[in-house]
Amino acid sequence: MGEHVIRLPDVGEGVAEAELVEWHVKVGDMVREDAVLAAVMTDKATVEIPSPVEGEILWLGAEIGETVAIGSPIVRLKVAGEGNVGQGDVAQSDGGERDAAAKPQAAPESPAQPREPAAAVQKPATPVIVESRKEPAVAPTRPSGVRGSTGAPRKEGEKPLASPAVRLRAREAGIDLRQVPGSGPAGRIGHDDLDAFIARGPQAGKVSGLARNDKVDEIKVVGLRRKIAEKMQLAKARIPHITYVEEVDVTALEELRAGLNKQKPAVGVGTERPKLTLLPFLMRAMVRAIAEQPQLNALYDDDAGIIRQYGGVHIGIAAQTANGLVVPVVKHAEALDLWESGAELNRLAEAAKSGTATREELSGSTITITSLGAMGGVVTTPVINYPEVAIIGVNKMMVRPMWDGSQFVPRKMMNLSSSFDHRVIDGWDAAVFVQRIKALLETPAMIFVEG
Repeated sequence: MGEHVIRLPDVGEGVAEAELVEWHVKVGDMVREDAVLAAVMTDKATVEIPSPVEGEILWLGAEIGETVAIGSPIVRLKVAGEGNVGQGDVAQSDGGERDAAAKPQAAPESPAQPREPAAAVQKPATPVIVESRKEPAVAPTRPSGVRGSTGAPRKEGEKPLASPAVRLRAREAGIDLRQVPGSGPAGRIGHDDLDAFIARGPQAGKVSGLARNDKVDEIKVVGLRRKIAEKMQLAKARIPHITYVEEVDVTALEELRAGLNKQKPAVGVGTERPKLTLLPFLMRAMVRAIAEQPQLNALYDDDAGIIRQYGGVHIGIAAQTANGLVVPVVKHAEALDLWESGAELNRLAEAAKSGTATREELSGSTITITSLGAMGGVVTTPVINYPEVAIIGVNKMMVRPMWDGSQFVPRKMMNLSSSFDHRVIDGWDAAVFVQRIKALLETPAMIFVEG
């Protein structure tokens, strides 16, 4: 038998390190060739690491949330044959503790173990929570020599121990004995405990069904959530935001959208057409507005002092997924018609939600749309997708009474809340840009009129 070391492979595009976001195995597991061992994240792309050999897991080289350099050993396996472990591998595996790693059953007791086994990594972060799962639920089953807590209320379902006289006093005082810490054997509550509890305040322990909750959970920020946090912090630290809000009458647009969705495709066009939402119309309006103000379709390299203004309009669509916010990118929106924009938007949204979007599909945007759909609120202050210079925010649509000059009429209204990098975009230019989009959405036929 031998040992085989698996190193973090090169995941491409010059990435020097990756964050470990998930283990699929633990020490002692038997794995087959091509079985997935772990998942790592670079930027916003998650990459699975398969096993090239069959064997038994001896050692895991990182904890979830740690950043691992490309080429670093992350797994050691016991395999049939000689394996691939050399002196360099032994030295890099945290001090060469091959013997300790080769005996996973003794690892928890060994102080020389380089890292905790995966089973320990997966335990809850707070020792209190772990202990509460192991304690018996009923106090009498505790050893008689254990004294009760002096501060914390009993856990849910645990019966308080007290004499009839103490119980009578508590009942007359309106005190819930479950909230009284006992100092006697097995946590038994005495008169002194009750006196001390009453002295803390008249509202302590009143029988009302309400109880203090002093639990604190520590949740490590890892994976996509950490990437989002880093990107937002960078955007707010470097970009002085200006937000411009404008209301848009989308009554005519909604009528056109409903009519197009009912329309059957012409002969030769094909039978599959996506159901149009508002976003493809907004994308086409943005393409038209950017043609008149190309400085909005740009990235600002503030370290180099360079603005890179793009001819191609690559629109990022901020999408909420089960794992967090991602931004798939519709590339070259200027070359897509309304239906093609809708189809590409649907494809990318599905890939993002299923977690199959590629790194290429999640990068390269030059301007971004953010929308919360029906939950979009009345006004938002969207954070710019660094290093872009503009983001267009879509708020929810509402029917409101609007004055047409002679009477109030119901109209479908929606706000656009858009933010701009004030270092690059002046307030006047931001207003002109949003007003142009507003005009196109309020007169949607103009979206399709070239020139």
